[in-house]
Amino acid sequence: MEYNLADLFEHAVDHFPDREYLVAEGKRRSYAEMEARANRLAHHLQAHGIEPGDHVGIYGYNSVEWVETLWAVFKVRATWVNINYRYVEEELAYLFENADLKALVYQREFAPRVRKVLEHLPLLQHTIVIDDGGDGDLTGLASVDFEDAMASGSPERDFAPRSGGDRYILYTGGTTGMPKGVVWRHEDVFFALGGGIDAYTNERITHDGQLAEKAAASPAGMVSLNTPPLMHGAAQWGALRFWFEGGTVVFLPKFSGEAVWSAIERERVNTVSITGDAMARPMVDALLAEPDRWDLSSLFVVSSTAAVSRCWK
Repeated sequence: MEYNLADLFEHAVDHFPDREYLVAEGKRRSYAEMEARANRLAHHLQAHGIEPGDHVGIYGYNSVEWVETLWAVFKVRATWVNINYRYVEEELAYLFENADLKALVYQREFAPRVRKVLEHLPLLQHTIVIDDGGDGDLTGLASVDFEDAMASGSPERDFAPRSGGDRYILYTGGTTGMPKGVVWRHEDVFFALGGGIDAYTNERITHDGQLAEKAAASPAGMVSLNTPPLMHGAAQWGALRFWFEGGTVVFLPKFSGEAVWSAIERERVNTVSITGDAMARPMVDALLAEPDRWDLSSLFVVSSTAAVSRCWK
């Protein structure tokens, strides 16, 4: 039995297509809608020469388009590369050159930075721009609009069989030097981080549809607010394992303590994931400043990972 991340996603879609999958910036997607749009984008990428093993960069804030790109890339057995939007030009140039990008999906805000480092992308043959409502200069980039790319592809799921040996790459933040790509097999990273081993019973799942089957036995999944940026591994795996089990994930495009509590109230969030004091302190400050502002009765778990946190009384 092989465990491929795109296969695990498709099992979830088949078991609960009408459940809400994702909420970000006021946009919503059901599992079925995410599937159809990811298929469309995947076919567009294939039509522009993206093949198994090719690297596709994703450069933007948290959005539905970020996630749609994630699944489109995995569906065609390519590998997506997370790009830290806080990198300065030197770090970006290094990462782009090191990652051997063949395609790039980027948010329009970052067009000027992309143009400055094009010389470090000798393999690049296709770019897609996500319209963020801004006026980032696209001169010289010849990028296809994200929605136009989406419209050009078929919504059908007709891809070749995949493997648990397909590659997942996570680029680190470069805290010990320049950015570095950590390479995993899909199967290995799923069992390490994606729910392949039950955290409570320590039991290993026995087939790739097991998580979806178990989740389908419940009338609805939990709602999770994933506060870190998707270019961070904590956000990726906080979301992926939740989706394999039929949950809804809420994303914020940009973090603030006030935005977190407002999203929890608005979306009736059950669990929230943060990364240490950098998020915990602003959240606590906002709550202490206005303790009666938000209805947080739906929330019962706050978890922190990938960074140091302290406890408050």
